[in-house]
Amino acid sequence: MTYKDVVQQIKSGKTAPIYLLHGTEPYYIDKIVNLAANSILSESERDFNQSVLYAKDTPPINVIDSATRLPMMAEKQVVIVKEAQEYKKITQWEDFEKYFESPSASTVLIFAHKYKKFDKRSRIFKILKKKAVIFESEGVKDYQLTTWIRDFVKDNKYQITDKAVALIDEFIGNDLSRIANELEKLFILLDEGQQINEKHVEEHIGISKDYNVFELVNAVLEKDILKANKIIRYFGQNPKATHITVVLANLHSLYTRLFRAHFAKTNDPRQLASILKIHPYPAKELLLHKGKHPAKKISKNFSILREYDLMAKGVGAVGSNDAELMKELIYRLLH
Repeated sequence: MTYKDVVQQIKSGKTAPIYLLHGTEPYYIDKIVNLAANSILSESERDFNQSVLYAKDTPPINVIDSATRLPMMAEKQVVIVKEAQEYKKITQWEDFEKYFESPSASTVLIFAHKYKKFDKRSRIFKILKKKAVIFESEGVKDYQLTTWIRDFVKDNKYQITDKAVALIDEFIGNDLSRIANELEKLFILLDEGQQINEKHVEEHIGISKDYNVFELVNAVLEKDILKANKIIRYFGQNPKATHITVVLANLHSLYTRLFRAHFAKTNDPRQLASILKIHPYPAKELLLHKGKHPAKKISKNFSILREYDLMAKGVGAVGSNDAELMKELIYRLLH
C-alpha cells in the first residue's frame, strides 16, 4: 500500500487488524502512527482501549497479551508498538507467529519499524503479507526534494519562493521530519496563503540568506572569489553554521551538474532541468555560468575535492582545521 492508501483506509474507519510500517524514512511512519493514535478511536475511548508500547521495554508476549484483550465499551482497541526495529532477533518476531496467523478482529495492532526495512526473506514477513497491511517508507530522492517542499507548502495552503526552497533544500538536506517541523513553525507565524521567502527562512529557521552553503556554491559557480572567501570566513567564525563534509558534497554536486551541462547539447533551461532532474531555476544558472568552468578544469576539480575529502577525514591534514581546509579548497578550485 502507498502512504495515501494507508491514510485513506485509516480515515475511512475500515482498518486492518495488523499494520507493519517499515523502512528507512521515519517521517511517513510517524505521520501514520499519529493519525491512527488520534482518529481510530474517539477521545473518550482511548483511555481504556489504546496502548502505546515500546519494543525495547516490551517483550512480544506482553504485546500479544495487550492485543488479545477485549475492548471496553468500544468496537475496537488500538495497540501501537513503537521502535519495533528493537526486536532485533528473528526469534522475537517468531513469538508473534500464532497471533499473526489469527489476529484479533477487535484489535488494530500497529508496528512502527523505523530507520530500516523489515527482513522480506523471513517467514514472518510472508505471513504478514497475507494478514497485514504493509507500508514501506522510502525517502525522497535528492532531486525530488524541492518538489516535495513545494507540495508540502502548497498542501498547507501557503506559497514559497524559489530562493526559500533552495535554502531549505541545501541547508537541511534530505531530512523530511526536520523540514516539516521547520515549515510548520512558519505556518504558525504567517497568515494562511502568505508567501514564505528567504527572509522568513533566515529569521525563523536560522539559515543565513547571505552566509550558507547554497550561497557558497553560487559564489563558486559565478567565480566570485571575494564572496566565496567572505562566506568561508563566516563559517570559520561560526563552526555550527556548516561542516566541511556538507561543503564538499554540495561542491561535488555542482561540478557534476556543470560537467553534464557541458555535454547535454542544449541551452534550454527546461530541457537541462529534465536531464539533470533539477528545478529550471538552477538549470538556468548552470547554463549562464558553465562557460567559466571548462570541462578540463572540472575534471581537475574532482581530484581536488577527493583530496580534501580525505583531509577532512584526517588523512594528511596535520594541524589544519575545517576553516583553513575550506579556504585552501576554494582557492584551488577557482584558480
